[in-house]
Amino acid sequence: MNIKIATRGSKLALVQTDFIMSLLNQKFGAQCEKLLIKTEGDKRLDVSLDKIGGKGLFVKDIEKALLEGKADGAVHSMKDVPFEMDESFCLAAMPIREDVRDAFISLKGVNFYELPKGAKVGTSSNRRIVQIKNLRPDIITVPIRGNVETRIKKIETENLDGIVLAAAGLKRLGLTKIITNYFSVEDIVPAVGQGAIGVQVVKTNEKAKYFKALNNEDVKICVEAERSFMRSLNGDCHSAIGAYAKLDGEIINITGFFIVDGSFIKKSVSGNKKDYKMLGEALGEKILLG
Repeated sequence: MNIKIATRGSKLALVQTDFIMSLLNQKFGAQCEKLLIKTEGDKRLDVSLDKIGGKGLFVKDIEKALLEGKADGAVHSMKDVPFEMDESFCLAAMPIREDVRDAFISLKGVNFYELPKGAKVGTSSNRRIVQIKNLRPDIITVPIRGNVETRIKKIETENLDGIVLAAAGLKRLGLTKIITNYFSVEDIVPAVGQGAIGVQVVKTNEKAKYFKALNNEDVKICVEAERSFMRSLNGDCHSAIGAYAKLDGEIINITGFFIVDGSFIKKSVSGNKKDYKMLGEALGEKILLG
């Protein structure tokens, strides 16, 4: 059996796709090949994402390939996938979630909390900028775009004191040694879906069932709870919004933050995991009430 998988061409995207391909091979003996796609978000590195269309810049071109039958499925970082999805598609599987935390990288090994006043930290994430300023109002944030390796190089080329990246990507690329410190999920609430890998398919694709067999239900419940929260606030991956859901037996705990009328609001809810979508919506309502 042959399966073709669409993916972006970054090193991290390829590592994640290789992981899915190995699962399909182990479980079904599938022979997989990649279809590399350069998305709009990959092409436009000169401007911030929220200025060139916001939602879906890393998935639209890949979705087009799926609809045209050029690939059977697509592998995404779930934090890049908008909550709005054409009804032709579904998220067939979320097999794994790596460390959800954000990490700070300083080439000089200086901990974020020990940086000198007025230090320059690179990130283009509105979510990170707001929370960095909440922790250290004196920090100057500098916009940086590009893949993980490109952003790491910019510490030197842009004369930065450090950058903030997702720990998951660094771990998947074998770059944990360069992490100076991790931010707790209490200090910096992760992006919705951060650390999770998702597989998107056209519902009618005959090979969708193979991807669905890779699903980890606990991972999917947590990520969908976070996405429900984001949907309730009409946020996207470029909004100053974050959420993190965690299971404790049958109980799901969800923490989220959002900027409401210029104010930083962070709240939490808990309940039975079977009510995960409703709880995500309830958290959104709770935050809007301040």
